[in-house]
Amino acid sequence: MHAPELDPKQSPSITDAQWARLLTFGTPHDVEEGDYVFRSGDRRYDLILVESSEVEVVRESLGWFDEVVIATMGPRTFVGELGLLNGQGAFLSARVTKPGQVYRVDREALRHLMAEDDELCDMILHALWERREALRKGPAAYTLKLIGTKSSRDFLYLRRFAERLDLVHTATEIDPSDPSLFPHHDFTEADLPVAFIQGEPMRNATPGKVAERLGLSYEGDADEIVDLVVVGGGPAGLAAAIYGASEGLSTVLLDSVAPGGQAAATSRIENFLGFPFGVSGGSLIGQASLQALKFGVRVYAPCEAVNLQTAGDILDVTLTDGRVIRARSAIVTSGAAYRTLELDRWADFEGAGIFYAATPLELRQVTGSPVVVVGGANSAGQASLYLAANGCRVRLVVRGDDLRTRMSSYLVDRLLEEPLIEVHTRARVTGLAGERSLERVTIEGVGDVDARGLFCFIGADPATAWLPDLDRDDDGFLRTGTDVGVQTLERWQGLGREPLPFETSIPRVFAAGDVRRGSMKRVAAAVGEGSSAVASVHRALAV
Repeated sequence: MHAPELDPKQSPSITDAQWARLLTFGTPHDVEEGDYVFRSGDRRYDLILVESSEVEVVRESLGWFDEVVIATMGPRTFVGELGLLNGQGAFLSARVTKPGQVYRVDREALRHLMAEDDELCDMILHALWERREALRKGPAAYTLKLIGTKSSRDFLYLRRFAERLDLVHTATEIDPSDPSLFPHHDFTEADLPVAFIQGEPMRNATPGKVAERLGLSYEGDADEIVDLVVVGGGPAGLAAAIYGASEGLSTVLLDSVAPGGQAAATSRIENFLGFPFGVSGGSLIGQASLQALKFGVRVYAPCEAVNLQTAGDILDVTLTDGRVIRARSAIVTSGAAYRTLELDRWADFEGAGIFYAATPLELRQVTGSPVVVVGGANSAGQASLYLAANGCRVRLVVRGDDLRTRMSSYLVDRLLEEPLIEVHTRARVTGLAGERSLERVTIEGVGDVDARGLFCFIGADPATAWLPDLDRDDDGFLRTGTDVGVQTLERWQGLGREPLPFETSIPRVFAAGDVRRGSMKRVAAAVGEGSSAVASVHRALAV
């Protein structure tokens, strides 16, 4: 099959001077026709600079799909895609079609290139990003194929993981009641969701299992000690990781689901500096994640921290699988867990009609159907407007008697003007009904109403249960700086100082964002806290 022409952005023209600088980061290798410079499934592979040969990028056959040539790369081009920056294994192959010479740039050398040469860094980053966007829409997307039912919460979690990490993939919803479906496949309804990775089925797939197969799980050398580990990939965590890495700290970012936190679940942020027409949480987090990769942040997800202990001057962060990350400092940005309503069958409908976010992923489950939104703050108002704009008739349920108590005036005005939104104040949801997915909701004072989705925005509790040794307030939020309790200050006497801004009750452990007592619970504030915490990290490490 003839390879398509590459978009100029995906294969930029390179000057003599730029090419010469690029070659200094690589090592030369002679190649023959038929050689593979990397193959799909390789856990580690290099950026390939094509000096005098020709290389074709191939999606290998996947059993039911024949081999496809994605592109052909000639002299003075480079072969690779965005996965090179975050450690993802190769999902395509690169095969030599004309003998000659190539230069290999390994991941360590690529990190040096990105850090030392801004011009080359921007050129490569733009090209890798454009390639990722193109691959998501082409035959490469079948290298990771997710299959499940629309009403399955496990399938929703799997899709959210793939979309948040911007993985090249395709997702297919199936009807398990179709009698003609399973006889033609080697899996059953009990195996769902299934992830086909390079054509091989992974039954009962989870984000963790898929991440492990793709090379996205944490892998560190036994004696490795990083400068900074950031626990939590929301706006505060991403900002901390970006500022830390850009200022020379070896930085690891962990998130139990995928980068983004609650911000990624926000359909529209209208008061973030620099975006007068608003920005979706997904777009903001996507650009921040790319920025993190640019500066060499090692991002691992899903990767959950379950304990943090001091070992002399080193901090040990233990993961759910028992692996330990050793670090000189840590910033806790683990955010908060969504609150739920105490209703019968709530757990049955989570992911099958009950959602804590209103993004395109959730919208696909309810487009054009009636829905209920619960909550009286900005996130509930933004979700209601987003759903109504996409054809849903929305009932907004608020326990208080005045929307303006907790919601911005500009949102209240728009909600009251939108004909598809009906506001119920002094009300609450008292019941849920449906078979495999949510069908009806009972609203106090209104009765039973049709609803294919219930979007819950009633706040969150700080995710600090895994940090019992840190000083917390009565609600579980971490105390920092001058707010640290007097009873914990004795441990600081040997250091000859008090806690720095954003520093918790344990030296060199900091907190930022929603998890911190006194935080503003706004995206812009979280970004500011995360970046400011890094300034304190530098001061602590200098001492």
